[in-house]
Amino acid sequence: MTYASSTSAILSSANTEERPTLGTRRTRRRRQLWPYGYMGPALVALGVVFVYSFVEVAHYSLYAGSVGQLTYVGFSNYRELFIDPQFVHAMFNNFRLLFTVPIVTFLSLALALVINTTFRGVRAYRAIVFVPYILPATAMGLSFSYILQGNGILDGVLKNLHLSFLIHDWLGSPSWVMFSIGSVIVWQQFGFGVVVFSAALLAVPGETIEAARIDGANWWVVQRKILIPQIHRIIEFFVILQAIIVLSSVFTYIYVLTGGGPGYSSGVMEFFIYQNGFENGSIGIASAAAVVLLALASVLIAIYLWVRTRTAKEVA
Repeated sequence: MTYASSTSAILSSANTEERPTLGTRRTRRRRQLWPYGYMGPALVALGVVFVYSFVEVAHYSLYAGSVGQLTYVGFSNYRELFIDPQFVHAMFNNFRLLFTVPIVTFLSLALALVINTTFRGVRAYRAIVFVPYILPATAMGLSFSYILQGNGILDGVLKNLHLSFLIHDWLGSPSWVMFSIGSVIVWQQFGFGVVVFSAALLAVPGETIEAARIDGANWWVVQRKILIPQIHRIIEFFVILQAIIVLSSVFTYIYVLTGGGPGYSSGVMEFFIYQNGFENGSIGIASAAAVVLLALASVLIAIYLWVRTRTAKEVA
């Protein structure tokens, strides 16, 4: 065999080894499709539960009347919503509850920074503050209804402490009811924030903190200049998530604590949807309000996804 022929044989053999066979390509393609096959049932379930439901709600929002006798009215339901004082007040209450977000964030971050310092019993403290978050919202609402009602437990404690000037009808006064509901939300979400921020602080490299201390940084400087900047992305996530929760997941608190009262002073958009859809039978108005609520929540969800994508790019 000549040198040229042997060289050709070697190159031909190498090309044959490097070139994948048809069976190999099919196997690789199937493996690439496997994840989508596993995701398929979940995607179908999401499509049925959420996409189909949203399409139906958007469809009903264009009609008026009961389910059995619907009349097409176009976008009239949406126009009626924004001239309805109850809906406008309910939407305003949702925005008022957004003020709980910075309060929860500040308190949670402050306690997480404190208990991040290694001292005895830190795990027990984390577990204790997390307990309110895992309690059922209904049970918690019933408990606080006894605590905050007129001449309830809180007023009794204030009276015994000779602080009668602080006694109020916390749930029966239009001036105080949203403040009381906001306080319950802060108490319930506080533990979740502490756990989230504590986990983020544990991921901060210890060498960074030690280097700052060697350079003479005190405890406050370490927290403000080192730790908080290191977890600022987690803080952003938490703020957006809390805003979504306050905007669209407070129905249970309102229903159990006040039932929307006194009058309609504690009504929120979710409660407005419940009343019109299930109690009054105004399916069109309820559906239109649900679309508006979803649109407002979608803005926050879009911001959350944008922040998450930006963070992923920075990490990469």
